[in-house]
Amino acid sequence: MKHSATGCSVEEAMRLLGVRWRLLIIFYLVGGPKRFSELRRCLPVISQRMLTLDLRALEEADLVERTVFPTVPVTVQYGLSVDGLRLVPVVEVMRSFGLWLKERDRA
Repeated sequence: MKHSATGCSVEEAMRLLGVRWRLLIIFYLVGGPKRFSELRRCLPVISQRMLTLDLRALEEADLVERTVFPTVPVTVQYGLSVDGLRLVPVVEVMRSFGLWLKERDRA
């Protein structure tokens, strides 16, 4: 991954979470673990390749855990790790701000 240009902590967070779909993936995982196909249904406009890349990046950052179940066919589930749970307040603030923006635009 790239290094922060300014050393700012906000830039550091945005470097990981500022990619278009990553915070939305986290948002949908806040409700509990999901299979890849469930995440695809939650985010119908994301390509399979982009979802795979973003899940791998979040997994590499230890924010998402990938669990493989020994079934036939193999079942894979994604959920928030302990570190990923630290993002719940961030997601809640973003959700609240988004609701406020929608309400403001309606008025």
